[in-house]
Formats: sequence, structure tokens, C-alpha cells
Amino acid sequence: MTGSQDPIFRIAEALERLAPRSPVATNWLTHPAYVWNGDHTRAVNRIEAPGLELLRGIDEQKARVVDNILRLAATHAAHDMLLWGSRGMGKSALLRSSVAHAQTRHPDKLALVQVSQEALSHVTALFGRLGDIPRQFLVFIDDLGFEANDSNGPRLLRSWLEGGVEARPANVRLAVTSNRRAIVARQLSEQDDPTNPRDALDDKLALADRFGLSIGFHNCSQDDYLAIIAGYASANGLAWDKGDALEWSTRRGARSGRVAWQFIVELAGRAGKAL
Repeated sequence: MTGSQDPIFRIAEALERLAPRSPVATNWLTHPAYVWNGDHTRAVNRIEAPGLELLRGIDEQKARVVDNILRLAATHAAHDMLLWGSRGMGKSALLRSSVAHAQTRHPDKLALVQVSQEALSHVTALFGRLGDIPRQFLVFIDDLGFEANDSNGPRLLRSWLEGGVEARPANVRLAVTSNRRAIVARQLSEQDDPTNPRDALDDKLALADRFGLSIGFHNCSQDDYLAIIAGYASANGLAWDKGDALEWSTRRGARSGRVAWQFIVELAGRAGKAL
């Protein structure tokens, strides 16, 4: 009887399917970034991000974020960060680019850990793992937003930022991006009420105050939009026309870093180039 026909062999295979091998433990010292979904960790070999010099129209925001992340990588005092405001203005790209920049200055000292919003309830467990690792970590939650009736999410965020048994460890800082400064959804009736007592009574709307850095991003001007395109086009060897770029933004109904990059993708496609 061959091995594959052996009843013991088949039983062993069945048992392995029922109780698969434990996943390999994450090595938190070897990769520049990780993605964590609450159940397991995936290591990332390279942070995909534009060079800092290509992020234009957000000079003040860039200086503050880069400086804070360099502090974290150097094990100096650093802030938790909330980057809020207009869509497509480079909040997430700036965080990734700043981490990549800090890693060139302080090799192996800092890693980025991106957490999906669905895994928020398990972030405290992640902190438990990272706190014992001799490395600095920036835990990144992208596009965070809580509904007005969500009390658990804001409570967790406050506990991570304010201390207590659920707080993030000393070698970890939080970076959150959101389209709303308050993070929590507002009701239209509240926005129309000039007195709005909820602003004073409901601290869910003051979550931004619990971040050491709360940095706003706003719609870019036409000049900034064109400057972004000029930077990307130069870096990729693409010819472009101002009128064409403005028509593109008009058709898209917006001017932003994202729309500028989409125009660059269009130019590269027309020219038969890869990016």
C-alpha cells in the first residue's frame, strides 16, 4: 500500500485540515511596515509612498508631520497625530512618506503598522504585543470616522490616548486620518443650532483635542494644484499643458493632490509609459 493510500496517512491529513499549523509568529524587528487586521499580521517589504519633495501645497503640514515622526524614530518625545480635512490632499501619503524618510535617517528604529477600522476593537491587544518590542511604532488608522450613535469607538480612542490600562505603550504613537476634525458624525440639526449645547456636553466631539498634533488639510488653490502636477510630471519625464490640467480638474469637479496624480496617470497612459 502506498503512503497516500495508507489509512493512517489519510487520518493525519484530515486532522491537519481540522487543526492547521499555528501561523508563524511575526518578527516585528525586520520589516518597514505591517498590516494588522485583528487576527493576524502581514509584513510589508516596502512602503509605497511618493518622495516628500513631491508633496506640494501642504508645506506647513509636512514640516510638522516629518518633524514629529523623526522624533519618534529617534526615541524622543513625540505626539499622537490627527490629520483631518479635505479628501485627496495627501494626508495618508504624507504619513507614509514621512515614515519612509525617517527610516532612512534611523534605519530599523521605526515601523509603520496600519490597522483596518474593522480591527479597532482589537487594537489594545496589538499594543500588548508592540510594547515588548525594542523598536518604535507608528500605528496608523486611515479614514477614521464614527457614527453619532457609536459610543464604543470613541471610548476606545480616548482610552488609548489618555492613559490607563488600555493606553498605548511608550514606544507607540497613533496617527489617524479623518475627513472630519471631530471624527464623530454631526447631525444637520446640530450644525444649524448656533448655541449647540452638545459641543460642551458631549466629549465625543472633542476627540481631536486628545491628539498632541491636530493638523488640518484644506482644498488646494489652482496654483498649488498646478505645482503638484509640475512636480509629478518632472519626476516622471512627462510633458503637460496647463489648460489640459485645468480642464481635467473641472471635469473631476475638484482640485487636489489626488486629482493631480490622476492627471499624471492619464498623461503617462497617453505617452505609453508605466509609472
